Amino acid sequence: MNLHEYQGKEMLASFGVRIQRGIVATTPAEAVAAAKKLTEETGTSWHVIKAQVHAGGRGKGGGVKLAKNLEQVEEIAGQIIGMNLVTPQTSAEGKKVHQVLIAEDVYYPGDNEPEEYYMSVLLNRANGRNMIMYSTEGGMDIETVAEETPHLIFTEEIDPATGLLPFQARKIAFNLGLSGTAFKEMTKFVSSLYTAYIKTDSSLFEINPVLKTSDDKIMAVDSKVSLDENALFRHKDLAELRDEREENPVEVEAKAVGLNYVDLDGNVGCMVNGAGLAMATMDLIKQAGGEPANFLDVGGTADAERVEIAFDLILKDPNVKAILVNIFGGIVRCDRVAQGIVDAYKNMGNIEVPIIVRLQGTNADIAKELIDNSGLDVQSAIEFQEAADKVQAVLA
Repeated sequence: MNLHEYQGKEMLASFGVRIQRGIVATTPAEAVAAAKKLTEETGTSWHVIKAQVHAGGRGKGGGVKLAKNLEQVEEIAGQIIGMNLVTPQTSAEGKKVHQVLIAEDVYYPGDNEPEEYYMSVLLNRANGRNMIMYSTEGGMDIETVAEETPHLIFTEEIDPATGLLPFQARKIAFNLGLSGTAFKEMTKFVSSLYTAYIKTDSSLFEINPVLKTSDDKIMAVDSKVSLDENALFRHKDLAELRDEREENPVEVEAKAVGLNYVDLDGNVGCMVNGAGLAMATMDLIKQAGGEPANFLDVGGTADAERVEIAFDLILKDPNVKAILVNIFGGIVRCDRVAQGIVDAYKNMGNIEVPIIVRLQGTNADIAKELIDNSGLDVQSAIEFQEAADKVQAVLA
């Protein structure tokens, strides 16, 4: 589950991470009021207006701008709120901006030049350990840094038995070229950041940039936080931060009825039971010359109502040219699934796209007979290859 920048910053601050302070606004008037309040609390005279959407590269799309007075705050907020923000991480349609973060200007003059760094905390799946990835090249796309100057990316892996050790935090500060007050600030920042990552059961923290201010403070100027949805039962307060406006509406609808659905870009809808079978089914579709349009696991209770909901979700995608139902009848009998498919088809009326049904397992022979004798435009299959051939035929 992704968080907005302002939500991630608030969470980080609760663990002692220094952040660029800001206030959320949903209208230009609220933006002006937020700017006035920030000026009173921080003394900042300039303000940064940041679109709050679940996508990176907001600045490239015009979603991050600097305002030098209250008139500009109102004007820029009015331009950003309600716009469809297109970034390298959104679709061509972009994402609608519902709110902006009015943030303090932290690039103020001082004894030293401000410096930007990159830092993230995530799981290294190759060895099952958390790691801190960091670089002196903050404010840039880390993918670009990795491609052009990979020697400027450092990693520090953390032993789960000991957690982050003090010498590792000092090593990070040293590799970033810090000394004196900034060195001490960075070690504290790294320690607090890792604690926040662990305590919130997150899957990713990305701070880009981490800023060393002109007076050697270390702070998070941005934040990208992804929470592990499987651990949200332990964090009811964090679960409430979900912004469904930022998520695929079909995936939100599926989640509400207890279905596992992930929207993809293909032309063949998938309905299966079990994640492993779902992956195999998507491979099957690829081999048949198609592209999977979704990942949909109906689980072990594939009755008529659940199948009808699943069909409805799949058919919301206008790109779907065929549907492949691939069910293994272990706990649930195949004949029950077949009857559910027939009943759902009749309830929905005429379904315009071809449906191929492969049922294997308990009572598979009875299930095939039910499908074949239903009088509906549904094709049955027994073997994987047979199902693949039928998918290929309807796509030809």
